Amino acid sequence: MICPFCNYSDTKVVDSRDTNDGKITRRRRECLKCNARFSTYEEVELLRLSVIKRNRNKVDYDKKKIEIGIKKALEKRPVSSEKIAKLIGDIEYTIQTTEKSEITTKEIGKIILKKLRKLDEVAYVRFASVYKSFGSIESFKKELDSFDK
Repeated sequence: MICPFCNYSDTKVVDSRDTNDGKITRRRRECLKCNARFSTYEEVELLRLSVIKRNRNKVDYDKKKIEIGIKKALEKRPVSSEKIAKLIGDIEYTIQTTEKSEITTKEIGKIILKKLRKLDEVAYVRFASVYKSFGSIESFKKELDSFDK
C-alpha cells in the first residue's frame, strides 16, 4: 500500500477490524518512512455485473450511481453517515450475492426500496417517487397508504 502522504511504497498494518457486519475490513496503516497513519477499507468484489436498463441497453454495474441516489433520498434527513454507509454496503452485498451476471434496474430498485423503507420512510418515498415515476397524485397517495399496512 502506498502512503498517501509521502508516496512511500511500504506500510505496516497497525490494526484491522471488520465493519458493516463483516462485509468490509478496515485497516489502520502506518507508513514506514514518514510514520503517518491512514485507514484503508477492503471489500470483496464478487463478480462483474451488467445492468439491464429499462430501454434494454446493458451497462456495467456502478456502485457510485446507487450511492448518489441513496444520498439524494436521505438529504437533510436525520440519518448518520455510518448508517448511510451500512445501508449502501447492505444493498451492494445483496446485489452482488444474487449470483447473476446481469441484473435489471427494476431488481436493483426493489432491493434499494426494501432496505430504504426500513431505515427512513421519507427517504423511501423520495426514492420511490423517482424510481416508480408516479404519473399522478393518486399513485403517490397509493404508495403512502401502503405504510398503514
